[in-house]
Parts: sequence; structure tokens; C-alpha cells
Amino acid sequence: MLKIIFSLILILNGFIAQGQTNLTKTIIHDGIIRDYKIYIPKIYNPNTLTPLVFNLHGYASNNVQQEFYGDFRPIADTANFIIVHPNGTKDPLGNQFWNVGFFPSSINDVGFIEALIDSISLLYSVDPNRIYSTGMSNGGFMSHELACQSARFAAIASVAGSMTKLRNIQCRPTKLIPVLQIHGTADSTVPYLGTVGFLPIDTLINFWVTQLSCELKPNEIISIPNINLNDGSTALQYKYNKCLNNNKVELIKVENGAHTWPGAIFNIGVTCQDFSASKEIWRFFSQSTLQTSTELNTSNFEFNLLSNPVHNELIITLPGDDRYTIYISDLVGKNHGFYRVNNTFQESIQIENLEAGCYILNVTNGRVQKHLTFIKS
Repeated sequence: MLKIIFSLILILNGFIAQGQTNLTKTIIHDGIIRDYKIYIPKIYNPNTLTPLVFNLHGYASNNVQQEFYGDFRPIADTANFIIVHPNGTKDPLGNQFWNVGFFPSSINDVGFIEALIDSISLLYSVDPNRIYSTGMSNGGFMSHELACQSARFAAIASVAGSMTKLRNIQCRPTKLIPVLQIHGTADSTVPYLGTVGFLPIDTLINFWVTQLSCELKPNEIISIPNINLNDGSTALQYKYNKCLNNNKVELIKVENGAHTWPGAIFNIGVTCQDFSASKEIWRFFSQSTLQTSTELNTSNFEFNLLSNPVHNELIITLPGDDRYTIYISDLVGKNHGFYRVNNTFQESIQIENLEAGCYILNVTNGRVQKHLTFIKS
């Protein structure tokens, strides 16, 4: 079935409307070459701050399959947001995955996605207050992981994902954001009632309701119109809107729904066609804007090099009161590495592997970006 779907994807790929930009790119993170696709809608304006949506694939899937299965591109073309489809790394069995605690792994996918935000923000006009993450299955787990560990996202949504019980114990969000969960009651891959290692979905919702200081009972329960009588499923929407600081939690519970993306053009199990998960997710995201925390330093900053030209070592001076991403590129935009630093006044980076030439040193704290040209001798 997956081979058939992938063949259809390759055919459909030729019918994407002209005018949009759909590129495959790579960055180096933690010494690993990571790849991703980025979709720029036709109406994108570099003079306007634009939302950024991460759409993460499931376990043993990839970014191309997710781009078509959980498709946001038609929505982006009218709502004007950039879509990023990254790939995970491969586990010992050769399957692509996101490191969310399924098994021991040293892969830092939170750091990778945050590095992607910084890299893309250097190339496009990204609104730092409107960055979102969603995903299918393992990609949904990863979106919850980002809600737990990152302060860069304005909201997350998970389709057929959950949270491992260990990650749930460890989850201490640095910033509380709205959460949307879409899940089928007949999901046999990530069961609605949970497993030995996965949280039940009702427990997951209760966790976020408690974290966001919401009233424990939903203030709205909406029956989604059953417009497709042949899809074998119906859906109920639970809204927890009475939360602290205008936060919210939503659950769309798909009765008899399988491990599938509602509204998808491919039926690989009982797929609810009464609503589009992609449209519901964007509706949810479009209502949420990240309010910059007062705990973070939002002021301008300056950095410099102790020497320029340099030989094998960059020594960078920083204000030391924030976290920074340092990004090296050449004059044609090729990436030559990312480095994350926290609360340091001086950072040393070894560049002996760089060829002699002119490079651009980019430094961002996630809100302000600075650039400096240096020469490697």
C-alpha cells in the first residue's frame, strides 16, 4: 500500500501549481547532514513577516509522503504561510524516526528543528511569534516534545500521536502554548486507550489542561456534521477555552477512526472525511501568537570577533545573557555548520576544515539577527 501511495505522490508532484517554490535543502546539525523540504507560497512577500509551519512525518515514513498525506499546501497558498517538511534520522532498523523516547538515542531533534528555524529565518521573512508544529503519529509525538522543550512555538497539533509515559514525567514546558490533538478511537498503532509505554489520549489531554490551568471540563462539545456517510466514522470536538492567559486545548475525537489523517486523499484505514485535519489545524494555529516572555532578553545585542582574518579558530564575543545560534555560510548561501550557545561571553569555534575564503558569520537569539563577514586564511 505504501509503495502504491508513494507512486501516486510522484505522479501528483508534477501537478503542483507553478509560482510556488518547493525546495529540498540540507543543514549540518550536531555533525549530521539533515535534509528538509520547504514550501514557499506564491503570495509570499519578503517584506511581510510570514508564519512558519513544521509538518513532521510518522515513523518509517518521510517528508515527501507527509507533504502529500497531511497536505497544507493549498491552504498555505491562500493563507500565506511557509511549510517545512524535515526528515528524521534512521534508527538501527533503517526506519526514519523522531527521537521522542521510543528507545535510547542521542539524536537531538529539538535542537535540529530550532536550528532549522534559525536557518530559514536568515533566508526568509519568518514571523518569530507565529511558528507552529504538527505531525502524523511519530511526528505528533515530536510536536508534543517541542511543546515540552522549546520556547519557539506558538502552538502545536498532533494527529494520531501521543506522548511516552517517561516523557510525560519529564515534560516541564518553558512556555505554555495551545495544544490540539486529533485521534481515532480505533487506532491500533497508537491506541486511544494507550499502551504500556504510551499515554492514553484522555490522560494526555488532562495533562495539557492542567498545565495550561484550564477548567477541567470542556466548555464546548461540538458534533462535527457527518457529511460523509460512507467513511465509517464520526467526530466530536472538545474545546477547553477557559484557560490561563487565553491558552486553550482542543481534542477532536474520531469515533472508529484508524491511524489516519482525517480528510486525506489516501484511505489507508478508516479515514474520517467529515472534516479536514489540515484545515482544522490551520484554524487552530491562526488563532495563536507567541507572546515573547519577559524572562528572555528581547533587546538588541552586539557581537564581534577577536581577530579577522582568522586561521583555524573563530573566537566570538557575545553579551552572555541569552541563548544564541551561530550559523556559518559562504557567499552563495551554503551552510557550514550550526552551533548553539547559552549565557556565554566568549565562544570558540574550530574551523580548520573550512577552505580559505570569505564567509558570513550569522548570530541570532531567535528574535534579533546579526551578520558579520570574515576571512579564513
